[in-house]
Amino acid sequence: MKIRNFGHALAILALAFAGLVYAAQHEVGQKNKAFTVKHLKIKVGDTVAFTNLDPFFHNVYSLSQAKTFDLGSYPKGESKSVTFDKPGKVEVECAIHPQMHMVVEVVE
Repeated sequence: MKIRNFGHALAILALAFAGLVYAAQHEVGQKNKAFTVKHLKIKVGDTVAFTNLDPFFHNVYSLSQAKTFDLGSYPKGESKSVTFDKPGKVEVECAIHPQMHMVVEVVE
């Protein structure tokens, strides 16, 4: 009987782990007052790291219905991450440099 319960426990752990394995980490840089990617297609649960590669501050944010966030101002070499937890189109901008725009498309 214990062996059977152990098998069920392993199956449950495998399913839980599988959900974690499918979440991906993506990288978007900020260089020359522009995002290094203009359009990024990701899956629900994925995380995007926004890394400042410029010698001045950036402030990445979104007011999109699918994901609202404001990472605050941060200097060169720093990275801040956002996990996208529901599908939709997320327009991302920089509060300091209004010409900086990109889209994160989050799909199931």
